[in-house]
Amino acid sequence: MTVPGCSWGPPPGVVALAGGEVHVWGAVLDQPPSQVLRLAHTLSADEHARADRYFFARDRQHYIVGRGLLRAILGRYLGSEPARLRFAYSSHGKPSLAEPSGGGILHFNVSHSKGLGLYAVARDRQIGVDLERVRPLPDAAQLAERFFSPREYAALRALPAHMRHEAFFNCWTRKEAYVKARGEGLSLPLDQFDVSLARGKPARLLCNEREPRDVIRWTLQELTPAPGYAAALAVQGYGWQSRCWQWKG
Repeated sequence: MTVPGCSWGPPPGVVALAGGEVHVWGAVLDQPPSQVLRLAHTLSADEHARADRYFFARDRQHYIVGRGLLRAILGRYLGSEPARLRFAYSSHGKPSLAEPSGGGILHFNVSHSKGLGLYAVARDRQIGVDLERVRPLPDAAQLAERFFSPREYAALRALPAHMRHEAFFNCWTRKEAYVKARGEGLSLPLDQFDVSLARGKPARLLCNEREPRDVIRWTLQELTPAPGYAAALAVQGYGWQSRCWQWKG
C-alpha cells in the first residue's frame, strides 16, 4: 500500500485534524535564545532533568526546543496550554499523551537529526516517523549486511554504486519508522521484514516474516522535509492523506 508524497508550506491559522488525515510538521531546532527560553518554560521537571544530562550546550538546546515544539504542536490540536500536557511511555519507550491530556485521542511520533525535527500527528491510528541526515558512512555496507534483511541487502548490492548511498538511507528510515509505529522497540528485529529502497520506487512494506498481514495493515510514505535529509512515515491502515507543514513560531 502506498500514498503520494506531500508538499511543505506554512500551516493554516486554524489546524484541524480529520480522522482520515496525518499531519507532519518540520522544524529547525536552532532557535534564537528568546525562543529557547520561551519553550523551556513549558517543559516538565523530568524534561528539564533530561536536558541537563546533555554535555554540549547545542545538544541541550536542541532537546529543549524539540520537546517544547512537541508540546506547542500538540497543544494546538487539543486547545491546551503546552505546559499542561502530560506524557506516558510504553514498556519499549514509545511516548503517548497521558490521561487527561488527550491520551487515546491523538497519536504522535517524533524524530530529530542534525538540527531538524519531524513531528507526525494522527487521530485514532498508530504512526511512526524517522529522519536522518544523509551523510557519508564508510561502513554503510557492513551496517546493511548486519541490520537489513537478506533480500534488502541483495537489492542494495544490485544497485549501481552511485545509487546505494541514497538507497541505504531510504531503507533505514522506512524500517525505523515502521518499528517506531508498532512501538515494539528492538523486540522486532530489523532483519525480519523488508521495505522498498530504490530511487523511484514507492515506499512500501514488502513483507514481515513474523506478521505477514502487516503488508496490508501498514502504509509507508517517503518524506522530503529538507535537502540532504531522508525521512519516512509509517501509518496504521490506509485511505488516509498527509499534510506537511513547516513550523513557524
